[in-house]
Amino acid sequence: MRKGSNVIVWVLASTLLVMTSLPAQAFSLPALFVKLAASKTLANPGIIIIDPATNTTIYSMGPDVGRAPASVLKLFSMVTVLNALSPELVFNTSLHETADPKTFILVGSGDPWITASNFEEVKYQRAFSPRLIDQLMKVHPGLRTITLDYSNVYATDVQALKRYFAGRLTINAAKVNSAAAATTEIASIKSPPLSKIIEFTLLYSDNVLADRLSRLAAHTMGFTNDVIGLRAAFAKTLTELGISTTGLHLYDGNGLSHQNRVTVRQIAELLRAIRSNPKYAVIYAGLPTAGETGTLKDRFINDAPNAVGLIHAKSGWIDNTVSLAGFVTVGPNEYVFAIVANHIHNLESARQAARVTIDQMLGTIAQPLK
Repeated sequence: MRKGSNVIVWVLASTLLVMTSLPAQAFSLPALFVKLAASKTLANPGIIIIDPATNTTIYSMGPDVGRAPASVLKLFSMVTVLNALSPELVFNTSLHETADPKTFILVGSGDPWITASNFEEVKYQRAFSPRLIDQLMKVHPGLRTITLDYSNVYATDVQALKRYFAGRLTINAAKVNSAAAATTEIASIKSPPLSKIIEFTLLYSDNVLADRLSRLAAHTMGFTNDVIGLRAAFAKTLTELGISTTGLHLYDGNGLSHQNRVTVRQIAELLRAIRSNPKYAVIYAGLPTAGETGTLKDRFINDAPNAVGLIHAKSGWIDNTVSLAGFVTVGPNEYVFAIVANHIHNLESARQAARVTIDQMLGTIAQPLK
């Protein structure tokens, strides 16, 4: 027998030994799963499957290599957010008069949910900032130009407000550090509870919300809201959960940076913590469901129809990465999985081929409860 064949036999024997040493409730991976995992379309990915009940690793490939996780990083963000803020937290934003009859002040609480889009207000019940100015114009119908000071409100949201009223009202905006000048309240808007915002962020993979919330969490935890503060907040969160931060490198709160690095083992351990702690139930509730909701609504239907409804996971992609991490139902059990293929060619056709392979791979093990 050739030397290469000996290696293959050794690998197969080792794999069989690991499989037979697993607890009785663990399942055996189909050969097709292993074949798909090694597919060229995934280009040497990081893969791990864990039985959360026993913390047994059922399968792994490159589990401790740091990889750009794309939007799967939002799992880390939302856990950090829930460690810093109450899920019942509601953000309020109000518009007030000041001693100057043409100067008004927008007093916020860092609401990430504000929008000036009619579409987002109607479809997603976002806090609609133009309502504040509409009420102002009712109270002061003769105004054509105002100075709008703002405190603890995102500058981009104020700019959106200016654009919304362009041609009707000129708004000269200025950021202030204090709301002390505020007098009579004219109007106010509020967000839904933070739990609902987190569910939305995960379901639709909202990059702006994820980054805003994670930076707010860092600030609330006593850190700065820049990259350094984010790293400190994430590291503190993982350490408290008993998850290693070795090799963890973060540059944002939404996963868009190609420089972010986490391992699939860290992702899987975080998922296990999410599922076992009621504190993070809102995160599980916000995960898209295969073939049914959110960013997974159109996946699995054609390439792995048997997995529809049986996978709850966060998806992600950037130029060279396609990722998916969450939970797969296998009969009476639910297993944690994390897959990050970060060497994909920067072509949509290549990314789509990777998604199909991932779906088919999970489709080989997904089984409904009978």
